[in-house]
Amino acid sequence: MEIQALRRPLAATIEASPKQVIMTEDLGTLFPKGTRVYLTDVGIDPLDTIVAAAVRLKSFGYVPVPHIPARRIETLPMLETRIARLRNEAEIEDVLLIAGEAERQMGPYSSSLEILQTDVLSRNGIGRIGVAGHPEGSPVMSHDVAIASLKAKSDFSCQTDADMYVVTQFGFDVARFIVWADALPSHGIFLPVHLGMAGPAKMTTLIKYAAICGVGASMSFLKTRGSALASLAMGYDPEPIMADLQAYISTNPHSKICSAHIFPFGGLKKSANWLDERGTWDIKKSLYLDANVV
Repeated sequence: MEIQALRRPLAATIEASPKQVIMTEDLGTLFPKGTRVYLTDVGIDPLDTIVAAAVRLKSFGYVPVPHIPARRIETLPMLETRIARLRNEAEIEDVLLIAGEAERQMGPYSSSLEILQTDVLSRNGIGRIGVAGHPEGSPVMSHDVAIASLKAKSDFSCQTDADMYVVTQFGFDVARFIVWADALPSHGIFLPVHLGMAGPAKMTTLIKYAAICGVGASMSFLKTRGSALASLAMGYDPEPIMADLQAYISTNPHSKICSAHIFPFGGLKKSANWLDERGTWDIKKSLYLDANVV
């Protein structure tokens, strides 16, 4: 019974860029129907491309979850147009609000909380809303400020009908991430947590993204592990971290962590193949990327 508990299926979600979604010919065969795919927005794709990617995901039976980067929204009408088009053309019901790292604030919104405080999402029938979490801290705010921001969003969820959850930045020190997530209730934050981790990739690729995303501390932790050093030439294998997380969730049912969130730095196919090979679904073939995990 103990072995079976440790192998209980662990739900996961995954990210993809709009161009990846549009250009991947066999996209419809990569994941089971119902897969929740987060559409990134780093300021390089026009709205037409983002909408087209969301529509393509929907056509394969996936669940598109577009990022909404607050600092890149130039006006309220632009926000309204973005949400309305995604809702009407791709039938989205779920978004991930992020501050959106930009050289400067491009419009009236400095944070995702300010997007929440408009009625644009609720007016368009968007009731499921993700917000960002930073277990290693944020390069643009202190730990205390980040926790206070997350507390304000948790309070918003309690005061409204919004079904909210946290998606964290990726990292490699899973024990540290678990401590962060399970400490959230002590700060009055009661949102479910999707814990970010990198999929299989070259180490050089991970180092590049770690520098961009501000997860240097976690990258340093990875390099101190003998297995990680040995993998510098072979590439990064996320299985030990996933196994540790799966074991923890299986034996701690009250943890706020409800799933893994995969950053496929080595490519969508490589991450999809890894999830498939590790058997991240149960004997009944339920979705390993569960669209109803929280």
